[in-house]
Amino acid sequence: MKLSARLGLWVAGVALAASVLGGCRSAPLNYVPATARFYLESSDAGARGVTLPRSGVRLAIGAAPVLSEGDILNVEIAQVELGRCLMFQLTTSAARDLYRYSASNQGRRLVLLVDGAALGARRVEAPLNDGTLFVFVEIPDDQLPGLVERVKQTSADLQRALAKKR
Repeated sequence: MKLSARLGLWVAGVALAASVLGGCRSAPLNYVPATARFYLESSDAGARGVTLPRSGVRLAIGAAPVLSEGDILNVEIAQVELGRCLMFQLTTSAARDLYRYSASNQGRRLVLLVDGAALGARRVEAPLNDGTLFVFVEIPDDQLPGLVERVKQTSADLQRALAKKR
C-alpha cells in the first residue's frame, strides 16, 4: 500500500475513533487512538494484499475484519518462550466468534492491522477457545509499550461508550 493511502487510512481511522469517542467525553482525548483489527487470511482472487513490515511477508486478507477494537477488552505485552508478543483479551461474544473462526479456518492466519497497517500474523493451528489471542508483531520491542497503551485506551473508551448505550 502506498504511503499516501496508508496515511489516508490512518487519518480516517483517527477521525472515526474521535467521532465515536468524542460524544462520550467532555475533554479531548489525551492520546492518539489506535484501531486494532484482525482479518482472516483469504484465498479469494479479489482479496486485499498487505505486507508485514519487517519480514516482508505478503498476505491476502478478507474484506471485513473478524475482530475489531470493540471486541478487545485488554491488551498487554506478554513474554512467551519465543519472545515478546501482544496478548489480546476479548469480550465473551468475540471469544465465541474467535472459536468459530479458528475451528473452521485452521491453517490460515489471523492478521493484525493497527490503523490499517499490517503488524503481525498468527497461524491458526487449533480452535482458540479461551478468548485470549497471542500475536507476535513486527515492530521493535521498544515501541511495544506505546502501541499497547494506545490500543488499550482506544478499546477501553469504546467499551465505555458501548456500555453507556446499553
